[in-house]
Amino acid sequence: QVQLVESGGGLVQPGGSLRLSCAASGSIFSRYVMAWYHQVPGKQREFVATITTAGITIYADSVKGRFTISRDNAKSAVYLQMNSLKPEDTAVYYCNAKLYSESYWGQGTQVTVSS
Repeated sequence: QVQLVESGGGLVQPGGSLRLSCAASGSIFSRYVMAWYHQVPGKQREFVATITTAGITIYADSVKGRFTISRDNAKSAVYLQMNSLKPEDTAVYYCNAKLYSESYWGQGTQVTVSS
């Protein structure tokens, strides 16, 4: 079992930055592939970025060049640095941990990009 707690969301103006954090507990963090997803009301949850146990990163086309995912295995944490934010980035952002058939989600953190 893995427990995930996201933080760092909030209201930011277009062009601004936010850094989301996800703290994990309950298992060996370094074994898990970590990812961020986001969801807008009425739509399916969508992939944003992932980082493997080896540190390989993959991004959705919509965030490439603007967002950076990173992990700190010593702190059992994963981060999402979001720069050049756009109104269309507004969503609830969820942290995900995956290991084989196991998949865990956090409760989400709201990001609102608006002037």
